[in-house]
Amino acid sequence: ASKRSKTALVGFNCPALSPQLMESELFGHEEGAFTGANAKRVGRFELADGGTMLLDEITEIALPLQAKLLRVLQEQTFERVGSSATQSVNVRVLATTNRDLGEAVQDGRFRQDLYYRLAVVPIHVPPLRERSEDIPELVEHFLHQAAERLEQPARPLDPAAMDLLMNHSWPGNVRELENIITRASVLSCDGSGSQADHLKAWLIETPRQTFSEHDEGGADSGVEVGMSLQVMERKLIEATLEHYDG
Repeated sequence: ASKRSKTALVGFNCPALSPQLMESELFGHEEGAFTGANAKRVGRFELADGGTMLLDEITEIALPLQAKLLRVLQEQTFERVGSSATQSVNVRVLATTNRDLGEAVQDGRFRQDLYYRLAVVPIHVPPLRERSEDIPELVEHFLHQAAERLEQPARPLDPAAMDLLMNHSWPGNVRELENIITRASVLSCDGSGSQADHLKAWLIETPRQTFSEHDEGGADSGVEVGMSLQVMERKLIEATLEHYDG
């Protein structure tokens, strides 16, 4: 819905390259700027000029390069590697991470000034285990997606299989759900719905979070209804030791 909707959306996977190559990839380089630079290269920020730049896994950018990225965000200017000419761009920047940025700042792995420059409109996407109400719609979407790729009718899950998916902890998040549904679609050759017994063998079980990750004592205690106090105490101690690495 924005004015940039018809302009470029340029993505960049931050962990994919070394710090040296990453600078060239983001800002470009001149011919002969370093060994192997046989021709001038236009960087991602230039390609995204007037549009949007997506920096995936922003915490993987090395500290020296974070300083240069901060300058681009603040002043919208940069220099190609091996050049003294300043380039100006108008780019909207989106940044994603699966880590706690605040914790990375405290540990000295992420610049505080860059954190505040990026954290303009933070959007928290909770893990799938915290939004199980989304699972039926996601399952429906992935079933039709798989059916289209396989050129066969979508085969619905039976209620028992859906209940199993609703109660799974999903350590692999939405990607795990997509893979499970795709596998079920591929292996359901007889036209019947995918059964819970088949799905159960494919799911990697991990303890469910009993508390919110932001609550004190957020480690999973494995507490279940009807459990004795002695067993509950043991599980809580074991979960606490595991959460704090012994």
